[in-house]
Amino acid sequence: MNPMFQNLMSEAARLTRGGDLQGATAAIQQALHGSAAPTAASMPASDADVIEAEVRVIDEAPADEVFSYVEAVEPAQGGAPAAQQWRDGSFAHGGRTLAYKLYLPPRAAGATTPMPLVLMLHGCTQNPDDFAAGTRMNALARTAGVAVLYPAQTRPANAQGCWNWFKPQHQQRGRGEPALLAALTQSVIASHAIDPARVYVAGLSAGGAMADILGRAYPELFAAVGVHSGLPTGAANDLMSAMAAMRSGPGAAPPARGTMPPLIVFHGDADNTVNVRNGDAVVASTLAGRPGAGQPQQGRSPAGRAYTRTHHPATDGRHAVEHWLLHGAGHAWSGGSAQGSYTDPAGVDASAEMLRFFLAHPKG
Repeated sequence: MNPMFQNLMSEAARLTRGGDLQGATAAIQQALHGSAAPTAASMPASDADVIEAEVRVIDEAPADEVFSYVEAVEPAQGGAPAAQQWRDGSFAHGGRTLAYKLYLPPRAAGATTPMPLVLMLHGCTQNPDDFAAGTRMNALARTAGVAVLYPAQTRPANAQGCWNWFKPQHQQRGRGEPALLAALTQSVIASHAIDPARVYVAGLSAGGAMADILGRAYPELFAAVGVHSGLPTGAANDLMSAMAAMRSGPGAAPPARGTMPPLIVFHGDADNTVNVRNGDAVVASTLAGRPGAGQPQQGRSPAGRAYTRTHHPATDGRHAVEHWLLHGAGHAWSGGSAQGSYTDPAGVDASAEMLRFFLAHPKG
């Protein structure tokens, strides 16, 4: 890893743990924009599940542009750095096959340092390409040396392409979509040089609800969780209760389920699709029983969108929680690109803030 990048990320982690979020954000932005972090050679694939991939090499592009993709070429020879890759993959587990996209950042020839992995769960009607373009997560991951995994929900499983967060069989460990997504993540960890201590999950809307479920169901797998415009685990148990929770918020605060890793939540207070009370409930269910209030800070994005960020530092064995209330924002990924759906380009950069938070919270 680039020494400058490593030093800046270590400083960001220290500042986040100490509650200086503005200082941490400044450090992470300097790290992401000022130095590169090449990573990892591949490892043998696991034989536990079936995983196939078609590799594409990505043309070099500025961080604020959508990637252009070209057909695969032979790997670099003679010690030349490997190019970043955007892989089409297919994964079979438990009688179901799931398509996915995997972004791998460029790496120095012979590099062996394991890299972090972020599992990104799209919202309804979206797909991996759309979600990657809208969140711009690949552009940030390229600089930070992070792999990003985008599974695609199948239309037979849900006609609108939503993750089935509202069905009881998909809300628990070892069953349904949580088991499928956890198995896919574990397979990618085994197939590439991924650091098991730095595996994270984030999602938007239905994907945010599923990210909350995964964090609670598999806390040993995911080191931290990001929920954007999502709902708390247990907010619904069928389609009718799901619609009610989306419209008005959870009828009653869902009981906390499982141990949640460090958590960062974004939600717009003008969201007419998923009521902002759901974001409050995601935070509340994680903070249940924790004494004391958080540390609120007011701020504005470079484009002028106001927000309130409340930080609950880790104490007495409790994990850190960060809550971003986005004033005037609707149902959209904050700070995203207009080249993807459901984005709010005027908002604070949720992708950069999530990546800062994630990398500051490795397991252990």
